[in-house]
Amino acid sequence: MELDSRQTVILAILVLFLGRFINQKIYLFRHYSIPEPVTGGIIASLFFSSLYFIFDLKIDFSLDQRDSLLVIFFTCVGLSAKFSTLLKGGKPLVILLVVAVVYLCIQNITGIGISMITGLVPQTGVLGGSVALSGGHGTAIAWAPNFVDDYNINNAMEIGIACATFGLVLGGVAGGPIANYLIKRYQLKANIDDTAVSESINLKDETKTITVNSTYSVLLVLCISIGIGLQLHQLIIFFGFKLPVFVPCLFGGILLTNTVPYVQEKVWKKVSWPAGTQH
Repeated sequence: MELDSRQTVILAILVLFLGRFINQKIYLFRHYSIPEPVTGGIIASLFFSSLYFIFDLKIDFSLDQRDSLLVIFFTCVGLSAKFSTLLKGGKPLVILLVVAVVYLCIQNITGIGISMITGLVPQTGVLGGSVALSGGHGTAIAWAPNFVDDYNINNAMEIGIACATFGLVLGGVAGGPIANYLIKRYQLKANIDDTAVSESINLKDETKTITVNSTYSVLLVLCISIGIGLQLHQLIIFFGFKLPVFVPCLFGGILLTNTVPYVQEKVWKKVSWPAGTQH
């Protein structure tokens, strides 16, 4: 049984709503901040697995829209990345960055070690390490063809997606309880600057209301950012580097959101930058 693009999107939304409904009904899930997609996704995966193992019914989902949505998602992430916000992170952000880099290495070392013990090529460990666990599904999907072509790992896509899925699910299930424990143990409380909150959510910004014009503005900025990213991607290929196409598109978003609003204040005051991406 094969679902087309429309049916796949409908089912994905229903699974998300299912997770939201269950989280609203079960206090434990809300208390430990279990992500709604994880709740609904686990139930959906168990359901479709049961159909396969019990009734020998295999359901294939359309992935035609996956790559395009992946580019759009990461471009939006780039449009939300402001250097001014990063600078406010200060020392804690630097410490977090160092720890993250160290654990990237630990993930790869662990993956390579397990691959060698189980008789797999070491590159499989990298695919199941930082590529999938830190990069997530997008990075695993983008890099899988390279592992197939360069290292003859024919099931690289399945390995990457499986590791990314397990990492996401385990992170979502374990992250909430661990965070809850640390908050209670060290009696942590939010220390929020009211001014910063007001600026970040733009309480006085009327453009936060979704209108036809604001929607067009967002689409325009998004398309321009993707266009810049695609050109950057071609430039990267020209110099012999390999990067997933969504990475240059992310940089395209970062470039726009950290330049246009500043120029806009001086030149194009009548043109509003989409809400949520202002500096």
